[in-house]
Parts: sequence; C-alpha cells; structure tokens
Amino acid sequence: QVQLVESGGESVQAGGSLTLSCVASQLNPRTKCMGWLRQAPGKEREGIAIINNDSRAYVADSVKGRFTISQDVAKNTVYLQMNSLKHEDTAMYYCAAGPLCTVGALRNPSRWSYWGQGTQVTVSS
Repeated sequence: QVQLVESGGESVQAGGSLTLSCVASQLNPRTKCMGWLRQAPGKEREGIAIINNDSRAYVADSVKGRFTISQDVAKNTVYLQMNSLKHEDTAMYYCAAGPLCTVGALRNPSRWSYWGQGTQVTVSS
C-alpha cells in the first residue's frame, strides 16, 4: 500500500510563501501522476496541480502564476511552491497519486488511487 505523507503547511500572512512536500513510500503504475488538491471548509475539493513521472506539469488557472509543482524523483517527493498567498488559499492541502495525469483528474477526486492525510494552510489577511 502506497503511503503519502504531506508536510509544510502552517499559518502565514497574506503575501507570504510556503512550500509543501509530499513523500511517497513507494511507486507503482498507479503513482505515475502526483498531484495537489485542496479543500476549504464548506467547499468541494479543488485540484491545484499535477505532475507526471516525466515532470510534465499542469497548474490550475486559479493558482497559475503563483503556485508551482515540482518533484525530486530520487526522493519520491513532490513539492508545491506557493507564493503571493491569499486568504482564499486557506484550505487543507492534500497530496494524491494516480495512474493518469489529465486535467480531468484535477476535476474528479475519484480518479486518484492514493491520498495523503493533508496539511493545513492558513493565510491571514
């Protein structure tokens, strides 16, 4: 069973930056795509960014220009660099792994095979 462990979430002021990390315990064909999704209280889970094992990445329009996804394949680790944070970025951020990196995966949480426990990001205005 693949385990995903996120870290890096904390409370920051608006305009600040954070880097989230997600370490996968192992890789298999169902971890070819790694992604970050977030869920704010009372809202649906929202896909933020995905990256495949060739390091092709896609970032959702809602955070494009502020958030960057990257990975260190040797460390089985995916990162989410978040800059110019806004109050509306406050959410629980989840790392996920799945077999296919498509925009559809960002929009459909059911397409992910594995999930981390989440790391809380709180942005104060």
